[in-house]
Amino acid sequence: MSILIGTASWTDKTLVESGTFYPPEARSAEARLRYYASQFPMVEVDSSYYAIPSATNAQLWAERTPADFIFNVKAFRLFTGHPTSPTVLHKDLREALPASSKKLLYQRDIPPDILDELWRRFIQALAPLRNAGKLAAVHFQFAPWILRNRDGHAFVQECVERMADHLLAVEFRNKTWFDAEHTASTLEFERELGVAHVVVDGPQGFANSVPPVWDITSTRLAVVRLHGRNHETWNIKGAAASERFNYDYSDDELASLVPDLRTLERRVEMLQVIFNNNNGDQGQRNARTLMAQLLEGTRR
Repeated sequence: MSILIGTASWTDKTLVESGTFYPPEARSAEARLRYYASQFPMVEVDSSYYAIPSATNAQLWAERTPADFIFNVKAFRLFTGHPTSPTVLHKDLREALPASSKKLLYQRDIPPDILDELWRRFIQALAPLRNAGKLAAVHFQFAPWILRNRDGHAFVQECVERMADHLLAVEFRNKTWFDAEHTASTLEFERELGVAHVVVDGPQGFANSVPPVWDITSTRLAVVRLHGRNHETWNIKGAAASERFNYDYSDDELASLVPDLRTLERRVEMLQVIFNNNNGDQGQRNARTLMAQLLEGTRR
């Protein structure tokens, strides 16, 4: 199957606790990743959004998965405009920060030399996956307050420059990027940067949601990211991801995606479909259903 399907994370607490995806013997981190990789061809690393991963863990991920298995890695939240607690930073960098009473820090609060070092360590942490040929893309999910304006364009461009020689997948979370007037210019901006466009499936009608724009900006990769369509939980403050993205796609909803997926598939070297609905085993079940639908379609 040339369309690669996977989920955002394989370690979510509600997934492990559900007891419906992993077999009873898959009790360790290694056993769970090995089992996941026997079921799907790719996964999105979600933990890297919350803290910069270690190169040691990345090496283990590479070693514990088949040769053709691939990873997308989410960019650290500080790089995408989101705030972070200083407690997740490396001890030496945390101690080098200026004294502050702020519980959450934004990029503007980080001295340039420390920010440079954070970028360096993030890229260094990805090296084992990249060296093993298993890093497909680095996923940048930009904060809802990154607008389609001069500052927003500059912010995204800096990320691309920082990640030179890496393929970036770009997901916007502000409607200004893909309103009727600016969709074409946003796609052209992504093409100029050489990044992969992310088609977003999620609840509509919010300032921090964008419509699914079924197009490509790189012939190397296109990404379709499915967040579920739960309007009631999309903007719950302080909620865990498993609550915000609590949605079970129906078979008909998934089947309706197939024609557009097939169209994109013909235009790119790699098409990824990532399920980010993650309450219990929702993502894994929906991913299996879509895989079966695509396989059935090829047999007709």
